[in-house]
Amino acid sequence: MADVMERISVGGVEIAPGDIAAEAQNHPSETPEDAWIRSAEALVVRRLLLDEADRLDIAATDLADAKGHKLAPDDARIEALLEQEVKTPSADEATAQRFYRQHQHRFSSPTIVEAEHILFAASPDDEFAYSLAIGDARGAIRKIQAEPDLFGKLARQLSSCPSKEQGGNLGQIGPGQTVEPFEQALFALNEGELCDQPVKSRFGVHVIRAGRRVEGETLPFEAVRQKIVDYLEEASFRKAVSQYLSILASRTEVEGVAFEITDGPLVQ
Repeated sequence: MADVMERISVGGVEIAPGDIAAEAQNHPSETPEDAWIRSAEALVVRRLLLDEADRLDIAATDLADAKGHKLAPDDARIEALLEQEVKTPSADEATAQRFYRQHQHRFSSPTIVEAEHILFAASPDDEFAYSLAIGDARGAIRKIQAEPDLFGKLARQLSSCPSKEQGGNLGQIGPGQTVEPFEQALFALNEGELCDQPVKSRFGVHVIRAGRRVEGETLPFEAVRQKIVDYLEEASFRKAVSQYLSILASRTEVEGVAFEITDGPLVQ
């Protein structure tokens, strides 16, 4: 911690360590060092903006945040400064359509599959128990292959999953909702198909059968146009603010914090 607690100043005026420590509550981080750095950066940015608002004689106005709460005077002055000094282009139709074409995968509804499931719980660390679970799963698969209607009965009798109460029915499963081995096996099955091999995961060994499958569809541009415009303009504004802060920092001696310009899709 001592290594990161170097002197932080803007225009020769030090930001007190106590103020940085107090600001840290607004910047949850994995380590105290990271929290300290992020807090120092936030206070330097705030000081740069307020000093510029002083230089331009920008007064506090009656501004509110997204929830309608009136901003504190310093926050209102910063908002007024950015509104006056940071200009960004609007995302026109052509720009929005180009982004849609280039990132069409972002605007697709996920494929969902109904799943039936029998879990033979065992820890992978317990080699003997895990081997028994694999054997039990293979036995269950053979029985279901011979009599498909047995799935629900076997789930109620054998499964360690709470879905046993519904005969092993897990309902609709989408991407990211289950552990990876389960998901890969389920989505590789055709509608109504039983996985012919036990599926291993950290929870144990699974018997899986796919139910009704609904393929994902790409949403039309009209349905996501406003979301794209909002994203592009927000990203553009963030980059413009970053550039503006770099300009302010270049005019002022800043110790202890470095500024980096990030890319955005609209501002050149």
